[in-house]
Amino acid sequence: MSAAKKGETSPLKLIALVVAWYAGNTLYNIYNKKASNMIHAHWFVACAQLVVGMVWSGVMWTTGIRKKPNLNAADITACIPIGLFACLAHAFSVLAMGVGAVSFAQIVKACEPVFAAVVGLVVPPMDVKPMLAYLMLIPIIGGVGLACVKEGKGVDINYTAFMYASIANLAAALKGKLGSSVTKALKGDKSKNMDSANVYAVMNIISFLFTVPMVVIAELSTLGEEWDKATAEHGAQALITNIALSGFFYYIYNEFAFAFTAQVGAVTSSVLNTAKRVIIIVVSTILFQEPMERNTIIGSAIAICGTFGYSLASKKKAAPKKKSA
Repeated sequence: MSAAKKGETSPLKLIALVVAWYAGNTLYNIYNKKASNMIHAHWFVACAQLVVGMVWSGVMWTTGIRKKPNLNAADITACIPIGLFACLAHAFSVLAMGVGAVSFAQIVKACEPVFAAVVGLVVPPMDVKPMLAYLMLIPIIGGVGLACVKEGKGVDINYTAFMYASIANLAAALKGKLGSSVTKALKGDKSKNMDSANVYAVMNIISFLFTVPMVVIAELSTLGEEWDKATAEHGAQALITNIALSGFFYYIYNEFAFAFTAQVGAVTSSVLNTAKRVIIIVVSTILFQEPMERNTIIGSAIAICGTFGYSLASKKKAAPKKKSA
């Protein structure tokens, strides 16, 4: 058998990864919204979700199902910025969906390439994309803008949800920019045991450590009262179940997404990540009866198509220059 064939991933495995990724992400958004609707302590919800992931990875390591990471102090220090921005990207996504519609948060999060493009130019080393990629930002921005315009009302949006989702976009862009070289180096050293699953597990733990202080600062003084209010209205079992399931599906879908990206590369993963938003918008609109006006539908479609185009164009290499005779 040739080396190429040995390294190939079966189509069935890729399909299974995509199905698990999509299903996990959709279920995460459902249970996250249910939990956020029950208790007005969204930093706490985000933090508790990360705890579920930590328990999952701890079981994997202690049972020997997965090798434990073998990191030194320098490796952990290098991972800290990734964990910080992962914390902010996750928490502010939870906050955005907690105060607004899931569908609206997903529409705004389609703007993530805009933030990634700016971060790529501002944060060294500079990452200049092909011109076509920058042109694709126009339909993304225009589409999100159109989705925010209500017929007969003009611009009518949940500004708090918009701000939270935008912060999540910026944090995700910074995480990608600052973390790519670190994770590549860790994965390249086999002695570290840092495959895609363990990279995400370590990032999840560091993210949790950054989230705890925010719970203390933003919500600790009212957390007991909010918990009592939520359990009195919805029951402790329902609240705990929704938080636990949202945490489980959050961790699982990210693991599958990381595994898929490791197999096919960032471009294909970005394209499918764009398609995933369509599913979440449709499901959340039906399940939570979130209104979708004509401008919202058209605008979100334009923005998502723009994101799809950006994903393809951003990795397109310029044609090599011909050597002069």
